[in-house]
Amino acid sequence: MPRGRGVIEVTDAAIAAAPAAPSRPDLTQQIRDAILDAGFAPHQRLIEADLSERYDASRAAVRTALLNLANEGLVERLPNRGARVRAISVDEAVEIVEVRIGLESLCARKAAQNLADADARALTALRTQIVDAVAAGNLVEYSRLNQELDRRIRELSRHETATQLLERLRAQSARHQFRLAFHPGRVATSAPEHIAIIDAILARDPDAAEATTQAHLEGIVEVLRSMD
Repeated sequence: MPRGRGVIEVTDAAIAAAPAAPSRPDLTQQIRDAILDAGFAPHQRLIEADLSERYDASRAAVRTALLNLANEGLVERLPNRGARVRAISVDEAVEIVEVRIGLESLCARKAAQNLADADARALTALRTQIVDAVAAGNLVEYSRLNQELDRRIRELSRHETATQLLERLRAQSARHQFRLAFHPGRVATSAPEHIAIIDAILARDPDAAEATTQAHLEGIVEVLRSMD
């Protein structure tokens, strides 16, 4: 049957060839990043109307994002008062690190076992960046590289369950982790520990990777307790 004039046929090929619409940043991730980067202070109220305007999102989307973050432990819901940024005590931060000891030691062990040559080259480059940041006294960059190292080890471990648990735990204690990087004298201790972890993984030595990771995190527990 002939098609009427002015009617445009939309085929599967035309849809596939059409340029993709730009993806919208995930609202939960945007608010999460703002909390972790100190864009919102501990105990600060998170007002739905304000967040809706700030992120150009619907109230329903903001409400869903806050519920997601409450499930992660970054936000707490207040009866009849909305939500606020949840503050993590030093005692809770210590407990989180104690749990991380087992998980991160496992990931380091797995990373040493799974290391491929391409991964080794990337890890060696990251090692150089860490050494350079410490030598330059750039603590902000050093803190960022530490987070990159943690992420890289989780990826190399290929242990999905440990990775998911660690990402949630690290988000909850991110503020304390940032303070640790600026604790007086901390870099002189932590930098060699991070290098030792990297070297153990590069040597493909699972026992050493596990032991150096455990020793590093046990040191963090001691520092956190001294900061209380």
